Amino acid sequence: MSGTETLLPYLKEKKGDEQEPTIIVDSREASSAEKIVKGLRERGVNVKIEPLEKGDYILSDVCAVERKRVQDFVYTLTHRYLFEQLFKLKEAYPKALILLEGYMPIIYRFSRIKPEAVWGALFNLAKNGIAIVNTTSHKETVDFLYIAARQEQIVEKRVPTVHPVKKCETLEDAQIFFVASLPNIGREKAIAILKSYKTPLNAFLNVDEWPKTVYGLGPKISSKVKEVLNTPFKG
Repeated sequence: MSGTETLLPYLKEKKGDEQEPTIIVDSREASSAEKIVKGLRERGVNVKIEPLEKGDYILSDVCAVERKRVQDFVYTLTHRYLFEQLFKLKEAYPKALILLEGYMPIIYRFSRIKPEAVWGALFNLAKNGIAIVNTTSHKETVDFLYIAARQEQIVEKRVPTVHPVKKCETLEDAQIFFVASLPNIGREKAIAILKSYKTPLNAFLNVDEWPKTVYGLGPKISSKVKEVLNTPFKG
């Protein structure tokens, strides 16, 4: 926000003949957050539901929202893929943000994840330009999405647009993405693995050696990776 901007666009009341905003909602999010979709429609929002590569709610051509319940956010921290998802979303939508729905102090009741880890993750996201909004209920989420969509579309005259997420442009990117998608790996460990074993195939053939050759990888992680690689697909 520049020094010449004010909060007036957020405070002005809606005019009777003013057009309502459109929000594009991911189809998976719509099926699991029916109360939010219903609430948006009750507010007059034109809700369009379609499968999205990244993001749960598209508010404009530059703004997308990833919604997570506080409990789910904490859970995803153990899987290491949350940051990569959000950074890819930000590549497509410069004003990408994460909306945490729920009571934040609940993080002090978790036994597996320390509150310091949660605050550290939030700081890292904010430091990298991903805004964080906390709502305590689906009703507050509806209110926030509605106001945000109006600001983007009615005030700033932007149009909700689905952007394709940037794909792997090089062979190295594809290799990193491939290895990083494994449980508890992530981008940094994937790079370390590839530096040690040169190719993904060689790395997988020597997965038992990871704890000895790659810093930060223990037997539990290599065991989980082996389970993914060796378990028959049941789809």
